[in-house]
Amino acid sequence: MSFTASWHTLLEEVDDLPESATLITPLSHRRFRITDVQDARVIIQFEDRDETRPLQRDQFETLYRRIEDAPDGFDLDRLPADADPYPAVLSVHPRFEVDEDAGVITQSEVATVTQVVGAEQEPTDQERTEPDGLDVYSDALLLIDALERHDVTDLPELETNALVNLYTLLSDVQRDANDFRQEVADVLLARLHHDRPVSGQYGSVQRTSRRNRSLKDDEQVLERLENAGIDRERVLSVDRSKVDEALEVTTLSDSDVYEVGESEYVRKAEVDEDVKESRLQGLKDRLAASEDDEANQLRAEIEELEQRIDDLTSFRTGTEMQG
Repeated sequence: MSFTASWHTLLEEVDDLPESATLITPLSHRRFRITDVQDARVIIQFEDRDETRPLQRDQFETLYRRIEDAPDGFDLDRLPADADPYPAVLSVHPRFEVDEDAGVITQSEVATVTQVVGAEQEPTDQERTEPDGLDVYSDALLLIDALERHDVTDLPELETNALVNLYTLLSDVQRDANDFRQEVADVLLARLHHDRPVSGQYGSVQRTSRRNRSLKDDEQVLERLENAGIDRERVLSVDRSKVDEALEVTTLSDSDVYEVGESEYVRKAEVDEDVKESRLQGLKDRLAASEDDEANQLRAEIEELEQRIDDLTSFRTGTEMQG
């Protein structure tokens, strides 16, 4: 099929989109709408900006030629920085498809899916809603997406940036989960009784106690021990904090009083929250638009995750569980 024929087909498909239809750029995952369709260009408007932007026919033709020259698909990373909307619009054509996992846009002999998200709908009581202000939910969703896109059974084969993303998300989920776990524990503590385990779908919990000790005043401790026949020299030891204070006012170095060794480890340096939020929104939009088996499976896993969170945040009392 010639580009001219493909262009007219694209314009027809774009023109038939609902006025409220939203498209998503495959690299930056920005949302935009098509505001006008003309013979030589398509006018778009990003949701986070007021101004409109024209996408020119000749740029679509350039992208079309590059896709034709790439049997395995054109690498989206080769696009200029401001060309992200072009493959999203071109994917409205029934013969072009963006494969985000592979990072390419391809031409197909059969009809494909697009980057179009359906019109906004008012939520109903039956629809799934995201827990408000629960960081572990968003990070867990991003982690699930990363685990789906990479073969984590063979970590040495993964690219470095994929490993960095996994480590960052795992770290964030661990932190968020620990914070949330403590909040859940604080609420549970008032509902549990000693020696009466309470069971849920995934396990059981039980109230317990821990004996905490702290030394009394030094002189009082030494006096009591001496009265009991224990020489004070037997219990005196070097206090690390006091040694550090002494080092600050002497010419001694750490190695004079410490056995110094060095170990290396990975530490999370920073988190790009904007990229995470953009990726998260793109993931949600793709799930909402797609009906393939993989998307349905991921939706089911997300719903199961939400059910687990709901179970954790709606414990009944011990009496109710035993009844």
